Amino acid sequence: MALRKIVKHGDPVLRRVCPNVKTIDKEILQLIDDMFETMYDAPGIGLAANQIGVALNLAVIDIQPNSKKFPVVLINPKVVELKGRLFEEEGCLSIPGFLAKTKRYAFAKVECINEKGFPITVSGEGLMARALQHETDHLKGKFYVDRLPLIRKLKLFNEIRKFKKTHEW
Repeated sequence: MALRKIVKHGDPVLRRVCPNVKTIDKEILQLIDDMFETMYDAPGIGLAANQIGVALNLAVIDIQPNSKKFPVVLINPKVVELKGRLFEEEGCLSIPGFLAKTKRYAFAKVECINEKGFPITVSGEGLMARALQHETDHLKGKFYVDRLPLIRKLKLFNEIRKFKKTHEW
């Protein structure tokens, strides 16, 4: 396992739609291990492959229910059901230090394959629903800030630009 560098907002890989994983080989399994290690170290609850510069339709999530690790691997995820409403603060490892109240669905269901190549369905409410939506958005080249009202989005992007000029990003 190895820590990978998390790429930040502005890197073009984060705006690309990620192509599907074709085969699960040793390299993909190593990538998954590296992604979990990087996510836990950050610390975070989810990480998409493009957040470490790898344009593949792959994400990992661990919301650590009851303070216990419960890692979930999403390969080629497809959102199949959304319902309810949430409006909570959200952040992102690729936009460190910035949070914004974001509208999401309260329940999300995703179909994908796991690291063993088996089709699985992952669903959840609350934090898990948000994580599923957040990571699948990343794989489509989107950020949570893209879901904000225009004025709030422009203000946040302006704050990010100012921060980048005065701090190491």
